[in-house]
Amino acid sequence: MNFEFFISQRLISEKNTKNSISGPIIKIAIIAISLGISMMLIAFATGMGLQDKIREKITAFNGDINITKFSSNQSKISLDPISTEQDFYPTFNHPEVSHIQAVATKFGIVRTENDFEAIITKGVEENYEWRYFKEYLVEGRIPNYTGKISKEILISEYLANRLHFKMGDQVVVYFLKDENSERPRMIAFDIVGIYNSGFEEFDKSFLIADLKQLRRINKWNKDEVGYFEILVKDFENIGPISEDVYQQITSELDVENILQKYPNIFEWLSMFDMNIIIIISLMIIVAGINMITALLVLILERTPMIGILKALGANNWKIRKIFLINASYIILKGIFFGNLIGLGLLLIQKYVQPIKLDPRSYYVTEVPVYIDFSYIAFVNLGTLILCLLFLIIPSIIVTKISPVKAIKFD
Repeated sequence: MNFEFFISQRLISEKNTKNSISGPIIKIAIIAISLGISMMLIAFATGMGLQDKIREKITAFNGDINITKFSSNQSKISLDPISTEQDFYPTFNHPEVSHIQAVATKFGIVRTENDFEAIITKGVEENYEWRYFKEYLVEGRIPNYTGKISKEILISEYLANRLHFKMGDQVVVYFLKDENSERPRMIAFDIVGIYNSGFEEFDKSFLIADLKQLRRINKWNKDEVGYFEILVKDFENIGPISEDVYQQITSELDVENILQKYPNIFEWLSMFDMNIIIIISLMIIVAGINMITALLVLILERTPMIGILKALGANNWKIRKIFLINASYIILKGIFFGNLIGLGLLLIQKYVQPIKLDPRSYYVTEVPVYIDFSYIAFVNLGTLILCLLFLIIPSIIVTKISPVKAIKFD
């Protein structure tokens, strides 16, 4: 190996080829690999980042899995309350379940002097998982629902701007009457926090309030709720986890996960996986073609050297290794600069966020970035291995070169 490495560095290094035909070809190959690595890293980081961010936002408003009550005809989920006296509450016995929380929702109308807006009031309790809303909070604080019935609410920045509300204002909500009420119920809530999830479909609809308020409006008992939300540890296993949850509940209850609840959004998100595969395939092909071209030019340019080495007793495999080692050096150089460019751009987007998106189309306000060592290692090792595999076949040309003809080659 020392012999091959020495020859590859001394005889066909970039320093010896910078004024030759192969010099520009090698630079083009390095640039192609660098751009390919950068594009693959960006495709992975933005594609996975967008998927994770949108999934998190859906989870923030709906949980990962919902336990709801069947209607009497078994065709629809009803709005009838569920008792909290369940074996699975307040602790669900499953290793993949991280949290379970009781919630309820009710349609209402927010009315001002000049405008009105239909909303969904989501009632939550003191054990609600506020992790996501703490991230989305742009002003104020998280409501406190630990004591008596609270009038504190979280309202979205979208609704606050549209209806001209600000921190500390009262929001009058008219709740639609049901069969037990003669007229709509009116409650004046106090705004203590304003959030912006960037998911306009939810921001323009959801208002977060105390579950005890909805119990009072619906005339429910203290142990009755609308449904249960479950948060899972590994979203990739949400299907099997949903099946396990279903096996642990009674026959009058049903299970629905967010993949089933929002199929169109998740089908759209799954298209990003195909986009990533297409980009990776194209970049590998482009990098491979450039490396094959660079290797062929190197072999043709160093034909006399090959003849001399063969005349001195070097076998074909040793000579092929010389070119493959040099090609590895070129690939590694391209990979280094590709990581430098790609990760640099990703870090800029992650912390500065210069590239924005339309939330009406992408459900996020800026391009999300997900950086993980696993896909970075996959891109780097995969590019190195595949490019070297591409070069094994063209390196066979070395075996076809005759020492006599090669020494005379000009």
